[in-house]
Amino acid sequence: MAVHSNTALVVGANGIIGQAVAAELKREGWQVRALDRRPVAGVETLQADLTDAEAVATVLAAARDTTHVFYAAFSPDADLAVEAQRNAQMLANVLDGLEHVQSALQRVVIYQGFKIYGSHLGANVRTPALEDDAGHMPPNLYLAQEAQLRVRAERSPWDYVALRPDLVVGDIHGNPMNIALVIGVFAALSRELGIPLRFPGTDKAYGQLLQFTDAGLLARASVWAALEEKAAGEAFNIANGDLYRWERLWQDVANHLGLETAHPIPLTLTRHMPDKAALWRELAERHTLIQPDLDKLVGWAFGDFIFRTETDIISDTNKLYRFGFTERVDSKQSLFDALDSLKHQRVIP
Repeated sequence: MAVHSNTALVVGANGIIGQAVAAELKREGWQVRALDRRPVAGVETLQADLTDAEAVATVLAAARDTTHVFYAAFSPDADLAVEAQRNAQMLANVLDGLEHVQSALQRVVIYQGFKIYGSHLGANVRTPALEDDAGHMPPNLYLAQEAQLRVRAERSPWDYVALRPDLVVGDIHGNPMNIALVIGVFAALSRELGIPLRFPGTDKAYGQLLQFTDAGLLARASVWAALEEKAAGEAFNIANGDLYRWERLWQDVANHLGLETAHPIPLTLTRHMPDKAALWRELAERHTLIQPDLDKLVGWAFGDFIFRTETDIISDTNKLYRFGFTERVDSKQSLFDALDSLKHQRVIP
C-alpha cells in the first residue's frame, strides 16, 4: 500500500460510487473524509445536508487540508429543471465552503451518468457515445454541474476530471441505485414463491446491447483520474469493456443462483412488488437478514428504469485507454461477485 500526502473528501460516500471510492482510497493510503447526511461506516464523516450552504460551510472548516474532492452526490427530482438547479447548488455549496477556508484543493473528480448524452429524454442516443458528442437542450444536472466547474476552474488553482460510468454494479445496500440488489431480492422472492426467474422488463429491453461499470473498477479509475496530470479538464467514459444483452445474462444469473427461468413477463415493479413485504419479512426472519423492511431495502423504481431501457446503451472507452487507464472487468463475473457478497453480508438469502 502506497502512502499519500493527499487528503480526499468523498461527497456522497454512502452511495454505490462514493462507498467504493472511499474504500479504494483508504486501501491506497490516502487520508479520507466523507461529506454526507449520514455517518459513513469506517470513515471520518462530516455530516451536513448539501442543500444547506451554511451547514456545509460549517463542517468544511475541519477540511482545510483537502487536496482532492470526489463528488458522487446526487439528488433526483422528476422536474429536470429543479434537479439541475438543486444538484448544481449542492456542488456550489461544497466548493464555496472549501474556498472559504482556503483549502489545499488540487482537483475535483466528478461522476456523470449516461444521461449526459440525453438518454433520459427518450432519445435514441447515437452509440457508442463519445465524450465530445454534441450536447442537447438543458436542463440536465450534469451539464449544469460541469458548466460551473469549468468557470470556477478557470479562476482557481485546482482543476477537474469528469468520469462517465454507465450502470454501476456493486455490493452496497441501503442505496436504491444498485441493480445487483434489485436482482437479488427479485430472485429470492421468485424462489420463495416457487416460480422461475423471469425478466420483469419488456421484450425489446431484453434484447438491447448494454454495459456495466464495476464499482471497484470505477474506484480505481477515480484514483487514477485524481493523480494523472494530463487528465485535467477532460471527461472520460468508463465501463467494463464488454457488452451484454439481458436475454443472455439473465439466463446466466438464473444458473448462478440455481433457478429456472422462462420468457420475460413485463411488470411495473413499483406497483407489483410492494405486496411482497410480508413475505420478505418472513424470509428475513428465517435467514437472519439485516433488513426485514422491503421498502427500505430495494428501489423498485430503479429496476423499472433499467429493465425498460429500450435503446442500446454503449459508450466508447477508447479515450480513457489512450490516456493510460486500461483495466477491464468481466461484467458477468462482476454481477455474480456482487450477488455473492450481498449473500455473505446477509442482505439477501
